[in-house]
Amino acid sequence: MTIQEIKENETATLKLAGRLDTTTSPELEQKINALGADVKHLVLDMEELSYVSSAGLRVILGAQKKMSRAGSLKLLKVCDAVMEVLEMTGFADILDIG
Repeated sequence: MTIQEIKENETATLKLAGRLDTTTSPELEQKINALGADVKHLVLDMEELSYVSSAGLRVILGAQKKMSRAGSLKLLKVCDAVMEVLEMTGFADILDIG
């Protein structure tokens, strides 16, 4: 998986590409935890993310908890395969998906 970070004012966008699984989820978690206190809005751009495992879902849930205290988390451009996982797990009901 690759992660491209774009920061603009109080918003950080992480563009994810590839697979978010047991091997790659620690990298995303580290990137999210390293965001400064100045970041109030986190956007996960999932246009090029093809797969998410339970380990990836755990990191996304952790990001949701962290950002709910600081501001907001939004998922963008979620592909059908990943959306199906989010819907089956109930994550689609608790996440802001645009």
